[in-house]
This record gives sequence, C-alpha cells and structure tokens, in this order.
Amino acid sequence: MNQEHLEAGKIVSTHGVRGELKILPWADSAEFLLRFSTYYIGGEPYAVESSRVHKTCVLAKLAGVDSVEAAVLLREKTVCIDRSNVRLPDGRVFIADLIGCRVFDETNAEIGTIQDVLTLPAGDVYIVKGQREYMIPAVKEFVREIDTAQRTVRVHLIEGMASDEN
Repeated sequence: MNQEHLEAGKIVSTHGVRGELKILPWADSAEFLLRFSTYYIGGEPYAVESSRVHKTCVLAKLAGVDSVEAAVLLREKTVCIDRSNVRLPDGRVFIADLIGCRVFDETNAEIGTIQDVLTLPAGDVYIVKGQREYMIPAVKEFVREIDTAQRTVRVHLIEGMASDEN
C-alpha cells in the first residue's frame, strides 16, 4: 500500500530571525524540494512561502512560522511531501516503495525482503535480509525487475553479495 505522504527531509536548524528553516533533503538533489508548495510536518500541512537551495540544504519560509522561536519548535522534525504531486522518470521508484518488497533470485527462490536502501556516492545498495543478509547494488546488472504493485524485486546474485561470503 502506498503512503500518501513521503518523507523527504529533516529540519536541521533555523536560519535567520524571520522563521526560515534549514532542511536536509532526502532526495537525489536539494532542488527536488523546491517543486512543492506544501510540506507536511507532523501530519500538518504548511504552505511554502519561499524556498531556495543553500549548499546541500533547502532554506524554506513556511506560512505561520514567522519567528525564530516558532521555527525552533520544528527542529529535528521530518518534512513530508504529497506523493500525488510527484512524477518520477521511468524506471525510478521511491525508496519507501522498496522497503518490505520480497526479493527473488534467478531461480525464483525467495532470498528475503528489502530492509533498507543505502544511498552511497557510487549508487544505491539494497539491504536484503532473509536467512542470509545481502548487499545488492541497485544497477541493471543485478536488479533485473522491480514490481512495486506486486511488492517484488528480481535480482541476479554473484559471489560476495551475501554477508557471510568472503
């Protein structure tokens, strides 16, 4: 089942004295968060009055957050976006949709479920846990098919992907 709101970042600090928030994005780029006119924090909608990229973060001014004191109350909170406002390019999926997917190898044997996705500089890595733990790079060579509707992923395994292999 798809979540209505997706986690997209974390408020790490305030900026200035007028209530701006510094948000560390959990997306491919900080620019991604600039597309949204509403953020959801603690399940409550906040209209985005302005936002801009500052280094690797987003500085955002939200309606109703007009002072540093009001902004401080939102520190460490998760920023969510509405899933229906996002269109992903073909072949891309939300990490939230991968977590919990059943993973099958080329012989159609179930090897476990995706427990986490590491976002590393060289690319994403799926952490799959079953009887063994696997670290599978999220590239076409190893990830053959993703079906988020069926909640399944088909992979090609090679030696060394399981945590107990040398």
